[in-house]
Amino acid sequence: MNERRSYVAFDLGAESGRAILGTLDGGRVVLREVHRFPNAMISLFGRLHWNPYALYAEIVEGLKRAAAVCPGGIDSVAVDTWGVDFGLLGRDGSLLGLPFAYRDLRNVRAMDEFLEKFPREKVYELTGIQFLPFNSLFQLHALARENPELLDQASDLLFMPDLLSYFLSGRKITEATIASTSQLIDPRRGGWSPELIAALGIRPAILHDPVPPGTIIGRLLPGLAAETSLPDIPVVATASHDTASAVAAVPASGRNWAYISSGTWSLMGIETAAPLITAETRRLNFTNEGGMGGRIRFLKNVTGLWLVQQCRKAWSADRSLSYDEMRELAEGAPAFRSFIDPNAPDFLNPPDMPAAIREFCRRTGQEVPATPAAILRCALESLALAYRHVLDDLRRVSPEPIERIHVIGGGSRNTTLCRFTASATRIPAVAGPVEATALGNVLGQALALGRLRSPDAIRSLVAETADPTVYEPGEAPAWEAAYDRFREILPHP
Repeated sequence: MNERRSYVAFDLGAESGRAILGTLDGGRVVLREVHRFPNAMISLFGRLHWNPYALYAEIVEGLKRAAAVCPGGIDSVAVDTWGVDFGLLGRDGSLLGLPFAYRDLRNVRAMDEFLEKFPREKVYELTGIQFLPFNSLFQLHALARENPELLDQASDLLFMPDLLSYFLSGRKITEATIASTSQLIDPRRGGWSPELIAALGIRPAILHDPVPPGTIIGRLLPGLAAETSLPDIPVVATASHDTASAVAAVPASGRNWAYISSGTWSLMGIETAAPLITAETRRLNFTNEGGMGGRIRFLKNVTGLWLVQQCRKAWSADRSLSYDEMRELAEGAPAFRSFIDPNAPDFLNPPDMPAAIREFCRRTGQEVPATPAAILRCALESLALAYRHVLDDLRRVSPEPIERIHVIGGGSRNTTLCRFTASATRIPAVAGPVEATALGNVLGQALALGRLRSPDAIRSLVAETADPTVYEPGEAPAWEAAYDRFREILPHP
């Protein structure tokens, strides 16, 4: 691995996307952001959609910029995105309308409707996936009910990273980690659940058999290669779900750790060799998603820094706050005045996030935060306490003890949240790398091209080069009292 190699990783989130040039040189990996661009849902006729054409245009621009700054040549390209959302292709290979976005509110009703005809217990037994209203299973049920003509015309269903890889290569595949988010994959068999496909009434032919991360899909289309001044480099299916790429790059050893992939969403869990599907894991609403090397990401979704992002958006008309300024505001506010349940439906996509936070506190009989500082303090403390709640549940079912938490992704830069996390959970929080997803994407490409031997080599390489910050627990009695109050506002089965 002494030869210098360069790869382009496109990491697309619900708020923005980036083109990252990753270079392996002398056993180290260096990342350079060459293009950043916004990504936003489009409201059209009362429905929320994504615009993959706009994303593709930004990907083309990112490839041009990567080619311009890397005269030594680029070896491959790969795309990772958020989970569950998908596009449909017609028989001529064209996109049948804009893909729906997971925050479209029709999905809440669709989940309830589907579970009326197909038992919740059976769905979990077949998939091991936690119940979230935006899972692809329920999105497809909504589509079959409201837009059946799209499914009738569809030749292929491609999840978002697979769709964008198709635009790059002309090859249609489904990568396993992104497919695992759908609540349609049987993790024991590694393929689609025929029972759920039949219950949806969709044609199985539109679904592609999943391929493992680290698969070469095809090569850059000739016209695109010419436009970007690149040769026909390989297009790779890395771990295409962003969290799968991030977890692949956790700089950990042993098995006594948990992770929080911290961004718009917080995905908190452990890594296991096999799915954990029991009545207890169903009751606790844990999910079994695919990871690098056939591993399972046993985790739970927690609404993450979406709370802060949407507060910033709501306040943008009056004042322009940076995320560091918002963090400092939270630091200066009084502690433990009020809490929210981050996963409450109130916070899925409210028109005014600060108002939603105030209303939740009012409805639950707590002090209502009156200032931006108080609202942000409430949000960050509540996130840390939600992590404690997930950790308690993880410990009930984990085959290994959990002695530290690795916080990876953009949220690891939020020093206030990391400090709160260590104190709330009572174990060290190890923060970094910030660019875990991009690292996992880049090194997944290196694995596909034979530059790395195994997924373990990815983690070892990151561990050798990472410089994490360790946050130790503090203020134990105050956080324990806060946790007792936090649990009182959670829904009780």
